Amino acid sequence: MQVAEEINSLKGGKNLDIAAIYGGQSMDQQLRRLHKGVDIVVGTPGRVKDHLLRRTLDLSGVNYFILDEADEMLNMGFIEDVEEILSYASKERRVLLFSATIPKPILELAKKYMKRYELVKASQDQLTVSLTDQIYFEVNHSDKFEALCRIIDSETEFYGLVFCRTKIDVDELARKLIFRGYDSDGLHGDISQSQRERILNKFKQKRITILVATDVAARGIDVSDLTHVINFSLPQNPRSYVHRIGRTGRAGKTGTAITFVTSDEYRKLVVIKRVTKTDIRRKKIPGIEEVISSKKVRIKKSIDGLIGSNSAEKHKSFAKDILGEKDPESIISALIEYSFGEELDETKYSRIREPYVDKKGTARLFVAKGKADKMTPRKIVDMVKRVAQIDQRKITDVGVFDKFSFITVSFKEAEIVLNAFKKTKSGKKPLVERAKDKKKKKNKGLTPFSRGQ
Repeated sequence: MQVAEEINSLKGGKNLDIAAIYGGQSMDQQLRRLHKGVDIVVGTPGRVKDHLLRRTLDLSGVNYFILDEADEMLNMGFIEDVEEILSYASKERRVLLFSATIPKPILELAKKYMKRYELVKASQDQLTVSLTDQIYFEVNHSDKFEALCRIIDSETEFYGLVFCRTKIDVDELARKLIFRGYDSDGLHGDISQSQRERILNKFKQKRITILVATDVAARGIDVSDLTHVINFSLPQNPRSYVHRIGRTGRAGKTGTAITFVTSDEYRKLVVIKRVTKTDIRRKKIPGIEEVISSKKVRIKKSIDGLIGSNSAEKHKSFAKDILGEKDPESIISALIEYSFGEELDETKYSRIREPYVDKKGTARLFVAKGKADKMTPRKIVDMVKRVAQIDQRKITDVGVFDKFSFITVSFKEAEIVLNAFKKTKSGKKPLVERAKDKKKKKNKGLTPFSRGQ
């Protein structure tokens, strides 16, 4: 849906019909859309195959076949589906393949279907940002907004850019921030030049302190004293990441770059860390008590700064009148409630669920079936999913060899998989076991692999 929305925003005045087709959406709705005829279909492998088998999607005349996230398709075992879909496509089609990394199976796919292909790599020079403290938070997608509010409220000062992937995301997030009481606005490609200038002037004058923007809309923003850059949506590639966070930590000042990472995006973060050769520290989202405590420190600091000032002194007689014979602590408590009651209200914050992303690393598992058993990455994933009853998205880095295969899962899922296959061994060695680490043959625990391996 995000890709379809982005293409739609880029079509300009061209009369193009774009359809997103995926599992979970009404099949009847998709059939009606395809029956009318469309110019571009953006789809998941499974649902595209369904339509091809129904003959409700015809690829015999396509000019372009684009495979996005090729390495992710490989890891999730979808490459066979992609190859099958390619077999339906026009022989004259032009193939474009996009991937954060280019493992050997992806190159084999290129050789087979792209013939004399051209490999284009993004330049990776000078991908460093030295004055920026880089942090990431693991968070469920549905909890991102709540996490953002907690981070803003726990900082002693916040003057920053918040990056979203699409203009729709920008509008929605800016609206929610304004509704929550933050001085915020949004910037994206559909905003007129005059409106853009007005918003930027407000931001530079700090009449708004939070600017939500897309990558394209943020180009040309020259503000040297930003305290924070937040990747509300993970950037598409390492270069975009560096361009984003490079907007803080300027003019010799330090800054903080924060990235939200959902469970299915962790691998992209690993690629960013590896390519930029930078340390992005993991932190826990501030708890409600921590946020309220930070607010109290700010309030006390502000009050201390006013004591003895001319603006405060003029209220002394009124203060004496309020004090009267009442208890000073009770009066100050009432004044705090009167002035800051809503701001210090813990119920203003919603509970944030612990995200799935594994905290301890991943484990490599050995599967005693391979190509000789007519196994493919997809069949391996299906088998493990069926026996262990785990989400197929949690099975990555599937490697199939002649007589055996390997998969990578989190430690948590590894225990589930190993226990499930122990129950099906029928007196023989289990079909799935932990992979042996050549360097640590005596290690009896699960063999840890970093996400990048």
